[in-house]
Amino acid sequence: MNTLIISVDMGEPDYQAHADEFVMLATGAGAVIADVVVAKRSKPDAAYFIGSGKVEEAVRLAEALEVELILFDHPLSPAQQRNLERQFNRRVVDRVSLILDIFALRAQSHEGKLQVELAQLQHLSTRLTRLWTHLERQQGGIGIRGPGESQLELDRRMIGDKVRKLRERLEKVQRQRATQRRARMRSSTLTVALVGYTNAGKSTLFNALTRANAYAADQLFATLDPTTRKIWIEGTGQVVVSDTVGFIRDLPPALIAAFRATLEETVHADLLLHVVDASSPQRDEQIHEVHKVLEDIGAAQIPRVLVYNKIDQAGFEPRIERDEHGKILRVFVSALERVGLDYLREAIAESGQLSESNAFNVQNLQLE
Repeated sequence: MNTLIISVDMGEPDYQAHADEFVMLATGAGAVIADVVVAKRSKPDAAYFIGSGKVEEAVRLAEALEVELILFDHPLSPAQQRNLERQFNRRVVDRVSLILDIFALRAQSHEGKLQVELAQLQHLSTRLTRLWTHLERQQGGIGIRGPGESQLELDRRMIGDKVRKLRERLEKVQRQRATQRRARMRSSTLTVALVGYTNAGKSTLFNALTRANAYAADQLFATLDPTTRKIWIEGTGQVVVSDTVGFIRDLPPALIAAFRATLEETVHADLLLHVVDASSPQRDEQIHEVHKVLEDIGAAQIPRVLVYNKIDQAGFEPRIERDEHGKILRVFVSALERVGLDYLREAIAESGQLSESNAFNVQNLQLE
């Protein structure tokens, strides 16, 4: 679909990285980008986000390029989206809607599809009024008294009913996961979850560690559905490894809420392997964004090891880095080249022994 991107520079130091990431999101969703309009703002305009002058410029460009879709790289309020669509006379999709669309495109499992549908409905429920402007103009008359309001209320009720049913089905999935986790806890199996910024190479690393064939590609949100495998690690025994959905800056709250059942694999893990793209110039900012999401879902206190992946592209050597107390801080690997994986297994084994020791100490404290 021929697309015009409107990118807003609010003066952030990492604006260009943010803009490049949005282009990757757009192309990943199947957009053919005709051009990018950059608008500089100190703060959003209440009506159009970018101001009326920039809107007129973008409208002329959209008509000249015959684009079909306008993509906005920031979240828009319902009023801003409605005003922009009236000016462009084209569909306007903001950052949140684009991410939701990509999630809908990539979800494969029944659970993943339920989670995406729930997030989409929750997002849609805040924007219903703009769908029925053609009915709202009708002021009444025989057989059409108040049809706009009636239709709007009907849609709200239908969406509310669907959201409630989806939540009930996801709660059932959550209970099933809880049962599986309790079984693992009874068997004292170490659980490890791979987390990280999207496109950091988590799925490739998961495949390298577990010899699985989970889908992996060089694109944002290549896979959404959690995958779990058991592996044997010398010195620890059976370990359950889970690959989880990748994170991204400004991840829509509706998605975090909808994917809570999946993210609970992270919350209940004994160890987090935080996979970092070592070749990315924005790796420090991406680490920070992942930490923020981990805090949001209640996983900030879980022991974690930073795994610097893609060292073949970054020029690093495979190794383990420790702090002054000998605790493992970072492991440097290349999942694609399968280099440094022995160091990673060593880190998992060592962290697993610490987890068992901590669990033993907690149990003793409870007994005392």
